[in-house]
Amino acid sequence: MTTENLPVLLVVEDDEGLQRQLKWAYDGYRVVTAGDRRSAIELLRLHEPAVVTLDLGLPPDPDGTAEGFACLTEMLSLQPDTKVIVASGHGARESALKAVALGAYDFYRKPVDIDDLGLIVSRAFHLHGIEAENRRLAEGAGDGTTVLGSMISASPEMLKVARTVERVAPADVSVMLLGASGTGKELLARAVHERSPRSRGAFVAINCAAIPENLLEAELFGYERGAFTGAVKTTPGKIELAQGGTLFLDEVGDIPLPLQVKLLRFLQERMIERIGGRVPIAVDTRIVCATHQDLDAMCADGRFREDLFYRLAEIVVRIPSLAERAGDAVLLARHFVQRFARELARPVSGLAPDALAVIDAHGWPGNVRELENRIKRAVIMADGKQVGAADLDLGGRQDEEPAAINLRAAREAADRRAIHQALVRTEHNISGAAKLLGISRPTLYDLLKQYRLSA
Repeated sequence: MTTENLPVLLVVEDDEGLQRQLKWAYDGYRVVTAGDRRSAIELLRLHEPAVVTLDLGLPPDPDGTAEGFACLTEMLSLQPDTKVIVASGHGARESALKAVALGAYDFYRKPVDIDDLGLIVSRAFHLHGIEAENRRLAEGAGDGTTVLGSMISASPEMLKVARTVERVAPADVSVMLLGASGTGKELLARAVHERSPRSRGAFVAINCAAIPENLLEAELFGYERGAFTGAVKTTPGKIELAQGGTLFLDEVGDIPLPLQVKLLRFLQERMIERIGGRVPIAVDTRIVCATHQDLDAMCADGRFREDLFYRLAEIVVRIPSLAERAGDAVLLARHFVQRFARELARPVSGLAPDALAVIDAHGWPGNVRELENRIKRAVIMADGKQVGAADLDLGGRQDEEPAAINLRAAREAADRRAIHQALVRTEHNISGAAKLLGISRPTLYDLLKQYRLSA
């Protein structure tokens, strides 16, 4: 019977007799063996085993544990999801505590009991399989958590935004994205562009708040050589560079009034003139803009032209804050943990239950950007294989819910939110969600049916 399709078990052991004994003791696995750290790392890279048994007493120091611990650390750095089971006859208790603190899955004492070790190995393979499936589900493979190609969400509020974007993208109309900082406005603008007939053209973005007022006109409209001091060559502006594509005006509310007049003229005539130029240039580009400001109030105060607002806001898409997206904070946190663990080569594989609780409770005033930064810091600071609440340093803060007017509606909304959060936190495990909610599985099924929610 071929072993090519069997799960790989890597045995790292310098005793050749024990190597052979372990190699033939396991049915159902393809066993590969290594006698030192260098060959162990080579085999780890080659086979990417789910489970490793590691003798801490490796050459050149077989009577100590330094080389074994170095091997453990390097393995988990390269492949954080691997279940490493360590063994040593040297100071077993101290070695066990240190190995687990470094991220080892389990520990066994020498001399080896093959039956006991076999049970530990079997359990490690089983857990690795469950975690791999959970990661696949959390990353949105077939469960609807990835929307518009790159945004991660399972909240009804954000799914409604995604449907709106998909509907308006093919229509050649100006789109206004309204939402707080950090809610993903540029990602949505790119999604509009990528789903439009202009997707083969350029997507050109400019942050109107990040450019000084005296330079913004040149950035948008370009300039001719000699138009002003320092204009040593003719330079097209962002509008012109977006010919045939999409121009994204981020923080459009920060455009000064004199420049608003020139932008309005372009939108009406689809012609521009560079600074210092005399020749009109026809430009065919779609405008998508975004702001966190209240443009209605700015129009009423005379700080933003009403006629420009209506030109820019043919379609308005309001983006909910992260606090309004039930369950999304946990989904995004899991995604960021996996991403940063991989990018930063950290042996972190998930979020501890106390971390999930504080993530769910926090108000996230900085939205997705704040969550991303907080998770990145936590992955760096975490000592074990899981990010804990202390690593997030959120202090257990919670935002108060707004007072409800209709009690029945408030109860239903609270039920829906709690069920959705429980399902997200348990990765849609019905038994786990029911336990988290403090109800029975049949009761949860009844509530899912009553509120027409999917498991």
